[in-house]
Amino acid sequence: MKRIFIVGLFFVSATAWAAVKPHALISDNMVLQQGMAVPIWGTANDGEQVTVKFAGQTVTTTAQAGRWMVRLSPLPANATPQTMTITGENTVTINNVLVGEVWLCGGQSNMAFGLGNAADAAVHLAGANDPLLRLITIPRTGKAEPQQDVEAKWLPCTSANVAGFSAVGYFFGRDLRRARGVPVGLINANVGGTAAERWLSREALAAEPALKHILDEHARALTNYAAAREQFKKDEPQLLAQWQVAVKKAKAEGKPAPKQPVAPKNPVTNGPATLYNAMIAPLQPFALAGVIWYQGESNARRAQEYQTLFPALIHCWRAAWNRPELPFLFVQIAPHHSQPPEIREAQLLSWKKVPHTAMVVITDYGDAGNIHPKQKEPVGARLALAARAIAYGEKIEYSGPVYESFKVDGHNVILSFSHVDGGLVAKGGALKGFTISGDGTNFVPAVAQIVGETVVVSSPEVAKPVAVRYGWANVPDVNLFNKADLPASPFRTDAP
Repeated sequence: MKRIFIVGLFFVSATAWAAVKPHALISDNMVLQQGMAVPIWGTANDGEQVTVKFAGQTVTTTAQAGRWMVRLSPLPANATPQTMTITGENTVTINNVLVGEVWLCGGQSNMAFGLGNAADAAVHLAGANDPLLRLITIPRTGKAEPQQDVEAKWLPCTSANVAGFSAVGYFFGRDLRRARGVPVGLINANVGGTAAERWLSREALAAEPALKHILDEHARALTNYAAAREQFKKDEPQLLAQWQVAVKKAKAEGKPAPKQPVAPKNPVTNGPATLYNAMIAPLQPFALAGVIWYQGESNARRAQEYQTLFPALIHCWRAAWNRPELPFLFVQIAPHHSQPPEIREAQLLSWKKVPHTAMVVITDYGDAGNIHPKQKEPVGARLALAARAIAYGEKIEYSGPVYESFKVDGHNVILSFSHVDGGLVAKGGALKGFTISGDGTNFVPAVAQIVGETVVVSSPEVAKPVAVRYGWANVPDVNLFNKADLPASPFRTDAP
């Protein structure tokens, strides 16, 4: 009898495993992307016939190697909840489905930063109940190999559900809802303190000669990990003692405390491609309107490399979704004492180089002492402006002035800009933040004036200028805007 009981259990387990199961993104409360073919996929028994019914469409396929996928024809936006059924040997019913715009919210801690911690959180949370805005957060983990699925679920936007959700993502989605008048779904896939190389596939890194060294260094880290961990255990008491002394010294001098020494991270799940494998690969090919991105702080000391790395990330994701023009909108790093101007330049150059992208400048909303500025509402609002222009083709200004060229006229340098939007503005007083140089090395504060749609820069100390910089500091003090009330990006005319 005992042997029969065990066999019976095995049969039930195997049958349950073979049941039709949709991907986690295909679940109650989801938003499907309007206006394009919509993939619906999951697992089933090999050879099992699977039928998907939704919004008057019926599509059937046969599972192969335990997996199945159908594509629904493009759907119109619909704010009325609908039901989807997926039938094979069993039937799965998916309720409360909307059709509208779906955006992926990626990056590191400033994208992960929850609405409950943002400025005026209580006010925003109280007004955050919107049944047509849907949220899903991907578990924050890394994997050595690409994954097929995630454990996550869609939730309607309520005060409780959105408190820990991305503040930037929420404000973006809220404003997009208001502007487009359709349901919006936000996929929250971000991890604090992460470098961009963790968000690319290994194949994308290997394909770029300038980035291959990242994989080589990771291979060495894998080899040396056990020894490095043992060495840290031996050195830890001394390292902690030195750190405690450094903390006291920094406190006495009014400086930020140094980071506490920590054991080496396991490179198996913390190396390049690991977040892509666990948090981005499993989302493909869910239909998206585009991506918003806020990251770069962890690559700030490798800004030159970021000029290659960040465009490679964009191309990687676009290739994975087979969308060469997938809108990709990103936030330029905010002013902070640890963030050098070169990282903002790398982002500016990436925007100029990669089509169908936009960059949001937030020089007016940084915090020199806090790498996580709490003012997230204007960040989301500017991303929504960019989406309306880039993804939806609205004829609106979405960027502040962007430096294009300069010419020297005697002791003056005349700067020309795009995205002027009818005129340049010195917000709050005289124009500031400009420096000028006669040798390309030594820069002195400059006098700057708006003349038409140009800025004329000079200094009595520089008779023959060769270069001008604007906002070229970790914490730029700047005020050049356009009439759309959007700030200019920092720049230098002598960029290598």
